[in-house]
Amino acid sequence: MKSHKWHIGIDEAGRGPLAGPVSVGAVMVKSDFDFSIFKNLKDSKKLSESKREEFFEVINKKIKYKVVMVSNKVIDKKGISYAIKFAIKSLLKKLNPNIKNTKIFLDGALKAPEEFMQETIIKGDEKIPAISLASIMAKVTRDRYMKKISNKYPAFNFDIHKGYGTKMHIEAIKKHGPSELHRKSFISRII
Repeated sequence: MKSHKWHIGIDEAGRGPLAGPVSVGAVMVKSDFDFSIFKNLKDSKKLSESKREEFFEVINKKIKYKVVMVSNKVIDKKGISYAIKFAIKSLLKKLNPNIKNTKIFLDGALKAPEEFMQETIIKGDEKIPAISLASIMAKVTRDRYMKKISNKYPAFNFDIHKGYGTKMHIEAIKKHGPSELHRKSFISRII
């Protein structure tokens, strides 16, 4: 079996929220990269916010990565699957890997364009370190965005729930109506 010089891990964050963009992250490492610098690495959802931030800073300094966010407007117009596929294509265009010596590892049901050597792994964010790092980059980037944008929409507390469908968030939507950051196609079921 051919060994690949480069590995790319890809994962998304924000598939299910009622507001905000979906965020897709990719990290590109040599196939023999030593992940031991990341102690207790796991899926971003299982790490504390402070641990994710700590890992983000290390990745930012030591690893080639890209994050693409696709807006709620695109999600409403074209659907969440389209938004994620578009983000993956954009990431790979930006990373510009050599197709012949790169293998892509994707989480869950994600797929890269057909020309790439790839493997999709269920719970890949728990099993493949490159996917775990991509998950962290996607989540931290999206969370930071939702905290920042929260100032523009104080009635919704996006800094607390990041747009997910918490009781607090749903009550705010019912009270104030949706903002321009909301995914109308997602909230039509609750209002």
